[in-house]
Amino acid sequence: MTKSIIIQIPYYKINDSSFIKEEISKATGLNSFYFSIIKKSLDARTRNIQFTLKILVSDSSIPENKNIFYPQYKNINTKSPVVHIVGAGPSGLFAALKCLELGIKPIVFEQGKDIKNRRRDLANITKKGQVHPTSNYCFGEGGAGTYSDGKLYTRSNKRGDINYVLNYLVYFGASPDILIDAHPHIGTNKLPHIIEKMRNTILSHGGEIYFQHQLADIHLNTDKNKIQTAFIKNLITHSFVEIQPQFLVLATGHSARNIYEMLFRKNIHIEFKPFALGVRVEHSQEDINAIQYHCTTQQELEKISGYLPPARYSLIETYLEHSVYSFCMCPGGIIAPCATDINEIVTNGWSPSKRNNPFANSGIVVSINQHDIPESTQNPLAGMLFQKKTEQSAFETGGRNLYAPAQRLTDFVRNKESSTLPDCSYRPGVKPSHLRQCLPDKIYKALQNAFVEFDKKMKGFITEKAIVVAPESRTSSPVRIPRKKDQLHPVQITNLYPCAEGAGYAGGIMSAAIDGLNIVQNIYTHLKL
Repeated sequence: MTKSIIIQIPYYKINDSSFIKEEISKATGLNSFYFSIIKKSLDARTRNIQFTLKILVSDSSIPENKNIFYPQYKNINTKSPVVHIVGAGPSGLFAALKCLELGIKPIVFEQGKDIKNRRRDLANITKKGQVHPTSNYCFGEGGAGTYSDGKLYTRSNKRGDINYVLNYLVYFGASPDILIDAHPHIGTNKLPHIIEKMRNTILSHGGEIYFQHQLADIHLNTDKNKIQTAFIKNLITHSFVEIQPQFLVLATGHSARNIYEMLFRKNIHIEFKPFALGVRVEHSQEDINAIQYHCTTQQELEKISGYLPPARYSLIETYLEHSVYSFCMCPGGIIAPCATDINEIVTNGWSPSKRNNPFANSGIVVSINQHDIPESTQNPLAGMLFQKKTEQSAFETGGRNLYAPAQRLTDFVRNKESSTLPDCSYRPGVKPSHLRQCLPDKIYKALQNAFVEFDKKMKGFITEKAIVVAPESRTSSPVRIPRKKDQLHPVQITNLYPCAEGAGYAGGIMSAAIDGLNIVQNIYTHLKL
């Protein structure tokens, strides 16, 4: 007999296996049994903090671990169909892996560098304030996901098999804990190794990957509604490779502005997509722990140490017609410089696997809809240009040296320029500023209002020790590439497959990976192999 049960235990008993066994015995009436924890979540809404455990219990043998996953790849040869993939982020890599499972040869072009060489360009951003336009925190092997927090929480279960993606990540080296935790994450320090293993698997099973190769142009055969030729630029030699793709998967991410501009020039239908823009707010992790875990003394904080993870939060408020909400909250994290071109400031956040840095940061962003940018009714790139203008304004406000403009949170709410700033994890550095200089007025006011309301929900959220850093502007794509729901390609081009975040159909590692998988499965069905 095997059955699933749910039990709740005090947080300080989470590492006490004897106590957990006693609770299982009470719940099942069994004295002798085997068990496996299959899901774990934390409830810290009250001072009675508890873990909820979903447990598989058997009275006869160790419950079968259905999560064990061993992908099977088919032989690739000269007769195998080929799918060309532009972009080696989560969607592109998972699309390539799915190709191998289905006997399709993936050929991947990535404008950025491989992980090893990409690191040098990241160091130049933080140490010298120099941004490489095709090798940065957004572009390069693994895409923006490589140097993100590695959050894997998603509500995309209707789009595809979440467990399939999680198991693939465990297969490539992620902790099996991601299969159990309600809000799993991998950590920035572990993601590069996982991405490298994916690359090596693709190459060793017959796929091809070309770094520093950028999609520069496409020529259309309008009679057949197809891309006839794609021109790939080698960014090292500046020469061009011409391909005649049978299928071209466009997995370029939400920051590949050159792709949107190219599609616009080619009269391929694209449209404005609602997005969000705001700031990064950073507190000390200890302050967030105290608020979220209801600790009023240092002794209480020390008591929870070792039992509870660094606390996170999720907040949402409405100001006039705008939603204002926390985005990509990073416990024990760092604010990262994520500009993709010179003369702009972009911030994002990430955390290592242990989330053991002293700060907690989160994007706090305001929804931007079409009526907020009237010109978007005529120009589908208007949202992208709105992003860009804000980022360039932040660059000017910060002093034109990649320093980010910042205010104390208390000063932001009081509409006062900060003369000094608290410590901040953002490197290259921050400059005391008044963020009204770089944020659109309606966004500044919406944030002011939201911070006051957030402080009512999380007493102590507004503090002089917290810092507001601008801008958080790359929450999602401001452009959508419409595609047919059943076939996943645009109406007018039957061999182009806009994919994931860059196409406006995903938002994060998991949903991007799922979209890549779905597109290749669709191509496979089309091939009728």
